[in-house]
Parts: sequence; structure tokens; C-alpha cells
Amino acid sequence: MRIEGVHVKELKKHCDDRGFFAEVLRDDDDLLENFGQLSWSMSYPGVIKAFHYHEEQDDIWFFPFGDAQVVLFDYRKDSPTYQQTNVFYMGENHPMILVIPKGVAHGYRVLGNKPATIIYCTTKSYDPSNPDEKRIPWNDEFIGFDWETKNR
Repeated sequence: MRIEGVHVKELKKHCDDRGFFAEVLRDDDDLLENFGQLSWSMSYPGVIKAFHYHEEQDDIWFFPFGDAQVVLFDYRKDSPTYQQTNVFYMGENHPMILVIPKGVAHGYRVLGNKPATIIYCTTKSYDPSNPDEKRIPWNDEFIGFDWETKNR
């Protein structure tokens, strides 16, 4: 079961002999209640950037380069999916955008042997004097997520 309020948009690549084109986010997707900011970040192989959540903003994540294991944990006590975890594998090998609602903790681990780039939109701009960032350790016992690769 997907966490309440989380949306996924699979991206369609239009390929030809020149390369490809894909629409990532459109105003008629109805995924953001408001546009606040567009940001860009890169993380090295094996890096875990987790966890945090927001009280006032939603995020939309997109990994155009590299691959990541994205982990969501529903921290909203009034949610029907409270304490539920979702895992998504996103990146150049599985292009999608992921809507992460306020109150849902999120983080990622870079997979493979090359860096991963994330481009993300938020419904509010970052305010350094009053940051909407609630930090949780990557190995938080309450969330209890095992980041190790399961060799099978």
C-alpha cells in the first residue's frame, strides 16, 4: 500500500536517432499545490542522505543521473498510513517523479558506482532564518529501515 498522499508519475521518453526528450513536470499534472523553489544536488556513490521531513511543504523528487533507493516513512499520526514505509528505486534506469507530502520522512541512498543527481521542487522556498527541515538520523530505531543491500 502506498503512503497516503504520495504520488508517482512514470516518465515517458520519446527516443529517436538524436537522443530522447521527456516531460518531467507540467502545470496540468496537478501534483503541486503551489510552486516554491527548484533545487539541484549531487551525491557520491554509497552516500545515504536521510532522514528529514517538512511541516509546511511538499517535495517532488527527480533523479535524472545515477540511481537511488528512496525511502519514505509516514510520520503523520492522523494519516491512515501512519508508520508505513515505502521504497522506490528511481534514476536514469527508472525515470519517474515522486511527490512527497509534508509530514512524510524521506531520504535516499545512492546506488551503483557513479554519483546521483537529484532535481527537486518544493511548494515553499527555503527560509534560512526559519528552515522547514526536521532531521531524523538515517539509522533511527523508530523508522527501523535496513539500508544494507540484500544479496540474493
